[in-house]
Amino acid sequence: MKLNFKGKTAVVTGAAGGMGLKTVAKLCSSGIKVLMLDIKEPPKKYLKNKNINFSKLDVTKLTDLKKAIDNFYLKHKSIDYLINTTGVLWFDKDISVTNIDFQTWEKVFDINLKSMAYLAKLIIPKMKKNKFGSQVHISSIDALSGDNKPQDAYGASKAAMIRLSKSIAIQFASFNIRSNIILPGPIETPMQKRWKKNPNAKKNLAKLIPLQRIGKPEDVANAILFLLSDESQFITGTELIVDGGITSKP
Repeated sequence: MKLNFKGKTAVVTGAAGGMGLKTVAKLCSSGIKVLMLDIKEPPKKYLKNKNINFSKLDVTKLTDLKKAIDNFYLKHKSIDYLINTTGVLWFDKDISVTNIDFQTWEKVFDINLKSMAYLAKLIIPKMKKNKFGSQVHISSIDALSGDNKPQDAYGASKAAMIRLSKSIAIQFASFNIRSNIILPGPIETPMQKRWKKNPNAKKNLAKLIPLQRIGKPEDVANAILFLLSDESQFITGTELIVDGGITSKP
């Protein structure tokens, strides 16, 4: 399968994280011009790439987000793809809804969900002008079930992302704008730094996964590229689970 992205542009949020970096690398290798957005800077090799623009910003700040996106659009005259990998999972603070500090709840929702709404508000009108767009958002298999060791704000916000992606897909299908969402299972990213402290937890988890390993960021990046591409042009408003089979277990 050959994926053709010649002349396309993309905005990637959470671009300096594990999934974001792998996705940006694959986009650039396909000839796509990329705007990387993150609150932290990526490795220097990304900043030296002529196909990359980087803006260091907080995606919950609408004014800053608008400025970066408008400047990129002014330069390239299109935004063809949106890859939204933004997300936070605060194990120590994100706990049961009965005990959570609701400032934490609101902050998680701002980062995970409100930023998705901001991106839609800013980017979809630009996609509508060109009657083309493909969006991929990163949720989580945590959105599909409860948990006796809960991160309730994370799970609830990731579930809400699924609903919002479906609504975007239906509202703007007539403009040839697609929106899909990926639900990763356990993926080895900086978000899972707890595994460095407890490598046995990682090994034990891998044994529970039918494919017998923890996922890699490139597993998600490969799925993202497929959902962006014309090879998936009849796919919109749906979820792709990338979890090694763990949610299929009885």
